[in-house]
Amino acid sequence: MMEITLNINEREYTVQIIETETLLDVLREKLGLTGTKRGCEVGECGACTVIMDGKAVNSCLILAAQAAGSRIRTVEGMTRNGQLHPLQLSFLKHDAVHCGFCTPGMLMSAESLLEHNPHPNAEEIKTALAGNLCRCTGYKQIIEAVEDAVKK
Repeated sequence: MMEITLNINEREYTVQIIETETLLDVLREKLGLTGTKRGCEVGECGACTVIMDGKAVNSCLILAAQAAGSRIRTVEGMTRNGQLHPLQLSFLKHDAVHCGFCTPGMLMSAESLLEHNPHPNAEEIKTALAGNLCRCTGYKQIIEAVEDAVKK
């Protein structure tokens, strides 16, 4: 066992971990931040995407110990003062949320894109979301939601 401190959604957490625990494990099981979804656990589906030091990453591939000292944002950190983030509102408006399983990862990937490129074109949006799999919407509504959020 070892103790680490994580900065998640601008809040410090000190947790005891086993060296082999992933960031995903700690987020969900130790901190109760269940918005980050457990999907494939091999970095292929994007359901576990979080933003770490400004970059979208698969939390299933990051050891929790590696994340110590980094700034991490999860989907729970998108809401500010009870207000949904413009991306979240746009996903609702465009019916880009069906079963909802992929939504947190899609939102995190889209937010990371917009932080680095506030005015992406459709191809840049598709590229940014390429690591996130959705089984329900066929991606059209998701891409439209991100495009609409860019306009605001």
